[in-house]
Amino acid sequence: MAAKFLKSAVFTKVIFVVSLFLILFIAGLGYKHMTEVSESQESVMHTYKVNVELEQILSYLKDAETGQRGFIITQDSIYLEPFFEGRGKINNTFAELKQLTKDDREQTENLRLLNELIEERLEYFQIASTYALKDQTDLLRFKKVFFEGKMTMDAIRVKLNEMILLENERLLKRKQAYESISNITPLFLFGLIVFTLLLLYLSYARISVNLDKITASNKELNVFKELTNQSEMINKHGSWRWNVNTDEFSFSDNLFRLLGEQPNSFAPTIENFMRFVHPEDVETLKDQVAQMKVDMDLPFIYYRVVHKNGTIRYLKAYGKSIMDTEGNVQLLGTTTDITDEIDSFNALQKRNKELELNNKELAAFNYVASHDLQEPLRKIQTFLSRLEDSEATSLTEKGQTYMQRINVAASRMRLLIDDLLQYSRSSKSDEDKVPSDLNELLQSALIELEEPIENNQAEIVADPLPELQVVPFQIQQLFINLIGNALKYRKEETAPVVRIQYSSVDKTDHPILSQSVAERFHKIDFKDNGIGFESEYGEKIFTLFTRLHNKDEYSGTGIGLAICRKITDNHRGHITATATPGSGAIFTIYLPE
Repeated sequence: MAAKFLKSAVFTKVIFVVSLFLILFIAGLGYKHMTEVSESQESVMHTYKVNVELEQILSYLKDAETGQRGFIITQDSIYLEPFFEGRGKINNTFAELKQLTKDDREQTENLRLLNELIEERLEYFQIASTYALKDQTDLLRFKKVFFEGKMTMDAIRVKLNEMILLENERLLKRKQAYESISNITPLFLFGLIVFTLLLLYLSYARISVNLDKITASNKELNVFKELTNQSEMINKHGSWRWNVNTDEFSFSDNLFRLLGEQPNSFAPTIENFMRFVHPEDVETLKDQVAQMKVDMDLPFIYYRVVHKNGTIRYLKAYGKSIMDTEGNVQLLGTTTDITDEIDSFNALQKRNKELELNNKELAAFNYVASHDLQEPLRKIQTFLSRLEDSEATSLTEKGQTYMQRINVAASRMRLLIDDLLQYSRSSKSDEDKVPSDLNELLQSALIELEEPIENNQAEIVADPLPELQVVPFQIQQLFINLIGNALKYRKEETAPVVRIQYSSVDKTDHPILSQSVAERFHKIDFKDNGIGFESEYGEKIFTLFTRLHNKDEYSGTGIGLAICRKITDNHRGHITATATPGSGAIFTIYLPE
């Protein structure tokens, strides 16, 4: 979610930057356009001024020419005043034209040539006026000078028209360029403005969408914050944060409650927090906090706090540093009230001591059962044996039957005590497990069963078995019980056959293993050709003292398979049984790899 917001924010910033750039570009174009308009106006005014000044020169020359003609006709010097005034005005106009055309090399050259023509014309004016003042006018020479002055005047008009035409041509080009820019620029500016508005609208739409998302996220965050507060109170833990750059702390509401205070009842500082720490733990905690500031990390630490009412609570804290997007380092941590765990641990220790005492008592009971209880049984069986040897012939048939029943009962009593002892010994822990070759343990079990195997002419066929970490005597007893069970429940007049098959399996292929932690298991099947049993008893037969047959049909105490279940449980394994009446049984054990 944060990554999406970050990308969206970057996209929005890019749109704003592009829009700002386009607006500045439009402003620049507008400024350039206005500058060009201003320059065009200045060009028009410049051309107008140049043309006006050129027309003024022509006007002044015409005034001088008119005055000269009046003087020649009337011989009155008053007509020469326009000539003398026009000369001064022409000089002033030339000065103005020089200033206007100082950056124009072509017009400057034209102005120089014009100046020479004007000087020449004024000189002809002077000469013609001189001839007019003589008593006898040399008519022929006067006509020549007058004509040459006229020709010069015509040349002046041509030069002036040439200069005016040049200015007008330049003005026309500037006007065309200006009109071209004026025609294109509005459309271009309009297009840029529309594009900029579209970008701004897109940015607005994105901001609006982001605002809706942020609003929704804020609602979710508020809900999450409330859930967090509730979770902290339920789970008895609080959170804290240390800003490394500013060396400031902040505490959650429930952290104040863990100290027996109301939220925000004091400033969240280390000094104020230390006021609640048990005096015996203050120095240790200070050292751990100092090390935390150096390592930017806080491993699990344990300490006690004392509430104002004197209640002592046990706390556990942990912290880990993170870096935000702006490069600021913060240490985030949690503090948990583990007082209940400590109390439970103490109660568990007390219970363990009681269990140890019970185990010792059970061991003492086992000793009594194995020695003190079996001793009277041995004496009973001994005296019964002597009684049979010496007094059997003197007893009645009913007395002999009673004696036989007493002997059978004593034997069953002794077998039951042996099985109970065996069951109690099958509770060894993992500490007794050692690497063991199951093939060797199987051979030891077969040696134990050598006599019943020979008596029943049984055949035992086994696959190679692996080496495992097991309690050796328990696995050996497991093999003895399973093989012995197959020998016991054999078919009449059929030699028992027991096949022991091994394979390595994955727990996913066997539903019974679905809850196991291990992924693979050693599977060992014990298949026999005995009498079998009904499938509904597949789980019940592993219950203590459970028997499926009458004690007169098959001997036993109903403890052997319960011992098998207990041994497989000790090794975090499983045992199952499947069978069909008259077709034998299959006992399968699973031991984790």
